[in-house]
Amino acid sequence: MPLTNDERARLIAQYAAGPARLQAALDSVPEEARQWRPAPGAWSAHEIICHCGDSETTSATRIRLLLAEQDPVITGYDQDAWAERLDYHGHPLEPALAAVDAARANTVALLRRLPPESWSREGRHSESGRYGAEDWLRIYAAHLDDHARQIAGNLAAWQARERPAPV
Repeated sequence: MPLTNDERARLIAQYAAGPARLQAALDSVPEEARQWRPAPGAWSAHEIICHCGDSETTSATRIRLLLAEQDPVITGYDQDAWAERLDYHGHPLEPALAAVDAARANTVALLRRLPPESWSREGRHSESGRYGAEDWLRIYAAHLDDHARQIAGNLAAWQARERPAPV
């Protein structure tokens, strides 16, 4: 079902506010907890931030493909393989956060000036099929909020973990 103008405006505002929420979540995590993983195969706060840097730059390209290309194919990727093969723990946080900020700021400027007919543009996602501009907005408006909550969950798990008894 197509979004109303008000729904679209709310999602664009949520999308624009995402970097601040992500930064606030990271700021709450002590340095010694940033690379701690809550479970095998789960990401640390550090890895989440690096994922967001890569994902946001990828998503900025995706919306541009949807808006500018005829019948674009949006290619999926294995985010866990990226985290491992690109050594997210070895990557500094500052450029990943800067990538999030830049991709979002540049894309917000684009989204706010799109004519209504642009929101009906569609392509095909390599993993999920039909994929439109409004689908993109629904997903990415929530993306950084979801990861901010994930970081908060990691912090809560880190704080609740069993600690060795003092000797």
